[in-house]
Amino acid sequence: MRFLEKYYPIFLAFFSFLYSVYLWFTGNELEGIYVGLWPITILGFAIAIRQRRKDSNPEER
Repeated sequence: MRFLEKYYPIFLAFFSFLYSVYLWFTGNELEGIYVGLWPITILGFAIAIRQRRKDSNPEER
């Protein structure tokens, strides 16, 4: 279960990337570009949350 908790944002970002590629190649270019920005946002939030947790729990370092 710890594995899924650790890598969940990466899986989510990867699947949203695949969805954006699907949208692009089915003719929905603008929607594909919009959804293509999601992986960056998902990974950015995941990094920020993980950093915040490490700052509040110094024994995890």
